[in-house]
Amino acid sequence: MSRMIVRRLLISLAILWLVSLLVFVATLLLPGDPARAILGQQATPGRIAALSQQLHLDLPVWQRYLSWLGGLFTGDLGYSTSTQGSVNALLSDRISASLALLVAAAVISTPAGLVLGVWSAVRRGRGLDLAVSGVSLVFAALPEFVIGMALIVLLATTVLRLFPSVTMAPPGQPVWWEPAQLVLPVLTLVLVVTPYIARMMRETMSEVLDSGFVEMARLKGLPERVVIVRHAFPHAIGPVAQVIALQLAWLAGGVVVVEFLFRYPGIGQALIDAVNKRDIEVVQAITLFIAAVFIVVNLLADVVGILANPRLRTQGGTQ
Repeated sequence: MSRMIVRRLLISLAILWLVSLLVFVATLLLPGDPARAILGQQATPGRIAALSQQLHLDLPVWQRYLSWLGGLFTGDLGYSTSTQGSVNALLSDRISASLALLVAAAVISTPAGLVLGVWSAVRRGRGLDLAVSGVSLVFAALPEFVIGMALIVLLATTVLRLFPSVTMAPPGQPVWWEPAQLVLPVLTLVLVVTPYIARMMRETMSEVLDSGFVEMARLKGLPERVVIVRHAFPHAIGPVAQVIALQLAWLAGGVVVVEFLFRYPGIGQALIDAVNKRDIEVVQAITLFIAAVFIVVNLLADVVGILANPRLRTQGGTQ
């Protein structure tokens, strides 16, 4: 089992390196000259040349990549041309704000999806199970911006005015100091992620409940609650962990749309601003951060799947 975990860790590191290479190449393919985009069309050739030298745009591509990669290992994310300061200073507050949004959505959606999935599997074929399955299917089919717009109409502007429709935190103040501003963005992410987890948990739990070892546990006279919690759930959570990982990893990328919709001061809004301003260093840092979150979450899901699934533990021990 330890060898399996180490092997997945090494694969994740290799994937992260490939992602860094792809991110660097993708930013090079953005149209236009970054120096001219920053200075404007009226800039003189001398100013453009000076800024290109300052941004190391005059160096060969491979040297620029190695310099950028070396900065990642030392914690130096580069220089932001839009703020005239370090990328670290620009993204520190943005990352904290986005992590608050992601953690809140994950803490709510994961247990909610698991509970709904188990509850539906235990009550298969009944009216409430069909209702939950139908509602989850509808929400799973809707894009996040549609759900967000519907919540703005229902809870912020037209029907009810319970929460602010946009984030208006004062400069320098953490956004979570005004919890009401987090409700609609978090609720949007929860309504997008929870249906996938619930539907996968229902299908997996249904298969486990029909298995022989669960039937044997029932024949021994164990209470249904004990059968579900101690026998069925550990076998069902392994495959579902992969779905949870994919959904939580999606949060890191899907948060870009949600943050733009609610004007939330996180990495999503910073990424859109950086692309518009051709702030290459910021685009590279944010994109790589999102990819790293995706890879780390999937790695943790592999580990949880191994630890939670008795069959995988047995296979890992015999390898």
